[in-house]
Amino acid sequence: MVRISVDVMGGDFGPKVAIPGAAKALERHPEVRFALYGNAAECEPLLAQHPKLKAASTFHHCEIAVAMDEKPSQALRRGRGKSSMWLAIEAVAKGEADVAVSAGNTGALMAMSKFCLRMMSNIERPAIAGIWPTLRGESIVLDIGATIGADANQLFDFALMGGAMARALFEIDRPTVGLLNVGVEEIKGQEEVKAAGQLIREANFDTIEYYGFVEGDDIGRGTVDVVVTEGFAGNIALKAAEGTARQIAEYLRAAMSRTWLAKLGYVLAKSAFDRVREKMDPRKVNGGVFLGLNGIVIKSHGGTDAEGFAAAVDVGYDMVRNGLKDKIERDLQKYHAGRPVEGAQGVSDEV
Repeated sequence: MVRISVDVMGGDFGPKVAIPGAAKALERHPEVRFALYGNAAECEPLLAQHPKLKAASTFHHCEIAVAMDEKPSQALRRGRGKSSMWLAIEAVAKGEADVAVSAGNTGALMAMSKFCLRMMSNIERPAIAGIWPTLRGESIVLDIGATIGADANQLFDFALMGGAMARALFEIDRPTVGLLNVGVEEIKGQEEVKAAGQLIREANFDTIEYYGFVEGDDIGRGTVDVVVTEGFAGNIALKAAEGTARQIAEYLRAAMSRTWLAKLGYVLAKSAFDRVREKMDPRKVNGGVFLGLNGIVIKSHGGTDAEGFAAAVDVGYDMVRNGLKDKIERDLQKYHAGRPVEGAQGVSDEV
């Protein structure tokens, strides 16, 4: 049994998406048990429409919901100990849930997660790891926006954690890992990236295979299983890819409706277009994983629908069933033995 706590009030649509999304996930994973945190007046009528979910859940009333535009510091002051977001994370900290899922404010979710769960030993900064559709299947990209900037040691840790996530999610023994750079040549790029490459290569991991530097177009190609970068570049890459997917979809839609001949062509090729739409659907890969914490937290896209939220729950389920936290802890203990830790653990209000 996997126990999942849900911040029902998070995201642009709150319980209107989170409750039917959890119900869809339950259909795929009937052994899951949910702890739902939200406002009773808004949630209970919706929960009544999903009797199977209601039977597999405990509901906890919360008066406070974190707003999508609140700064992390404000959310902590206002919602600590009583908001739906805080209590969903706290359930993981108390051992009452195995993973927390929220579509809420990213910065607030990260700040509360760090405060509740604390950082893993030897980890200086957390990272958000996203699942990326590629020509080969799927890859993991991190960091996609937890913090801005990263030094060589932090990129080293991201490689370790991303590799552990790939082993948990893709069930491969030794995933390939690449560092995102402006070129594949060893002389190119920022000093932090070049130093991180040297650290990873010299570590001679037996849990990951270091590929070397990769460029932006390698992400979509699926050149490696894990792409490592700092949060500024990773977030821009993510948003650019999402925008490009929507742009292409609009181009296709406009082209297919321009003339009667084009409309006929669309009808004849509908199955092919459906496959393309399925591949480009961001809902299918929704769910960013917070790495580096003493517990698992999944961030769903704030504007997703029920299908997308269910996909985020699926990611949390997979991370628990495949022992993500244990894999990361084992790798950290092995490769951080006797290594000093320096640096702050701040979370930016800009996340």
